[in-house]
Amino acid sequence: MDRRLAPGQGTNDAMTHVIVGAGQAGGWAAIAMRQTGYSGRIVMIGEEPWRPYERPPLSKEVLTDDLEPPIKYFHPEGRYEEQGIELLLGVSAHAVDVAGHGVHLSDGRVLNYDRLLLAVGGRARHLPIPGGELALYLRTIEDARLIRSRLAQARHVLCIGAGVIGLEIASSARKRGASVTVLEALPRAMGRSVSPEGAAFVETLHRQAGVELRFGVIVDAIEATASGELSVHCRDGARLVGDTVIAGVGMQRNLTLAEHAGLALEGGIVVDEFGRTSAPDVYAAGDVTAFHHPLFDRRLRLESWRHAQNHGIAVGKAMCGDVTPYDDIPWFWTDQHGVNLQVAGLPADAAHTVIRTNAPPVAFTAVHLADNGSVIGVTAANNPRDIRAGQALIKSHQAVDRAVLADPKVPLQQLIRR
Repeated sequence: MDRRLAPGQGTNDAMTHVIVGAGQAGGWAAIAMRQTGYSGRIVMIGEEPWRPYERPPLSKEVLTDDLEPPIKYFHPEGRYEEQGIELLLGVSAHAVDVAGHGVHLSDGRVLNYDRLLLAVGGRARHLPIPGGELALYLRTIEDARLIRSRLAQARHVLCIGAGVIGLEIASSARKRGASVTVLEALPRAMGRSVSPEGAAFVETLHRQAGVELRFGVIVDAIEATASGELSVHCRDGARLVGDTVIAGVGMQRNLTLAEHAGLALEGGIVVDEFGRTSAPDVYAAGDVTAFHHPLFDRRLRLESWRHAQNHGIAVGKAMCGDVTPYDDIPWFWTDQHGVNLQVAGLPADAAHTVIRTNAPPVAFTAVHLADNGSVIGVTAANNPRDIRAGQALIKSHQAVDRAVLADPKVPLQQLIRR
């Protein structure tokens, strides 16, 4: 029995675009394809049983609200049917036949494509240590529901990892009334995404909220105790005991499909500014990519809500002939202990940082400069206006006067050359 799902016949109407991945990038790419006027077949494959949904609430409201909030979907249930987008949910793609233009599915079918989009994102990185399976990890709604149930009774939570997810979970655990200790191998918080000054603000924010932070700590093992608690063993000889251990140690990109298909990889699927991979008719978008950014003239690997959405939209359009280079300024946000922190650009790459406001836990604004004096990043707490102005400054490549920049009475908007 031939289980191939064949594409249609003709030019546009007869083409089949297949999207592997029903997350944010894939969901928005499908809608964007229709918005370009593409009238062919669109099929979206997703491992989870849910249509595309928002993940930021998983580390916040889903863990803290008295009543578990409903899943926040990107689009109403009927939107995909109205747009003629077929959803194959609860199914995974096992292999891509680049030469034969086919995707092999876990149920034995083969879905033929004219153009393929890999929007497969990543999964929570697990601790490769003895007892690593005893820790909880967060990536899906099911993960969040399990953590929520544990936090309902937790007294002392050990969070391994002081990145964005680890610290958001620490904040949520404190809001639920648990004592929290965060263990981080690096010397500061959010070390890969903020400057040292931004890290200092975040650390002060957590300590003022009662979170214990320990840096330079390498966890070697986790074991269950006779009393039913969990014991975390550290390389320096320290042993910490808690009733719940949650690890937020980064994301592992889902590269197996791309690797077996022979696509070029550099820690992610290599794509150009239009989302094209090294294989004909194969595109990739979102967290899984190492994409060329025209503004910074290098490849970036980003893991953020807006990047997944906007990159998905741009690549979805490019697959249908609307080829505009993707050049969004990197940006992400995080809510921790009631403070909204936003980061634009690449502050961790800064040669100089100018602090405009530093009043934790109420406010913080820093502007990050490259060697030539141009703005390369902005970090701001409870100040979205400076983030918007900062993104314009980053895009302009203009050098700024440090003395003027340091004066908080001078709005950043005034420094943008018209």
